[in-house]
Amino acid sequence: MNHFHWEADFRRCYEHALALYRSGERDAARYFKKADAAFLASIGHTAQEMYDYVEDAGDLSYGDVLLIASARRDYFRVIQKGKPTGHTIRTADLPPKDAAVAGFVWLPRIIPKARAKLCGEMPPDLMYGCGGDRAFLKKVNIHPADFLRFVWSARDDDQKIIEYVKRCAA
Repeated sequence: MNHFHWEADFRRCYEHALALYRSGERDAARYFKKADAAFLASIGHTAQEMYDYVEDAGDLSYGDVLLIASARRDYFRVIQKGKPTGHTIRTADLPPKDAAVAGFVWLPRIIPKARAKLCGEMPPDLMYGCGGDRAFLKKVNIHPADFLRFVWSARDDDQKIIEYVKRCAA
């Protein structure tokens, strides 16, 4: 893989997926040939994640998607050394959508989602950056990629994340 030009390959995959989605194709497993699927895997991405982003293309710009993918790619390469964990979280194990902490509804849910996104452990039925995530992050004035990077830096310290959200929302 050419790491210097990874964004060009990512954009090509994104545009290909977007064209397929707009043509009516809804099976993410049919979106990419082996070489492109291998490229996505090499940066810690899946066809399902790409499908989710093109499905929400009206609300997420390519720039937003690229920043989110870049945070995941960096975590995958730096922390995971390019190796998937082999684990997938269970959507049922997430806090409910109406759970709150420090007065912030959704925050208890988005923290484990962000950790799962960073680690590549999202189940196919769950999306980091979904409408609920975007509404929450917009309300607290944090870009989805910035939230990912802060969660990465905070490690397992939820209180540090809560304080960050408080500062940004003020």
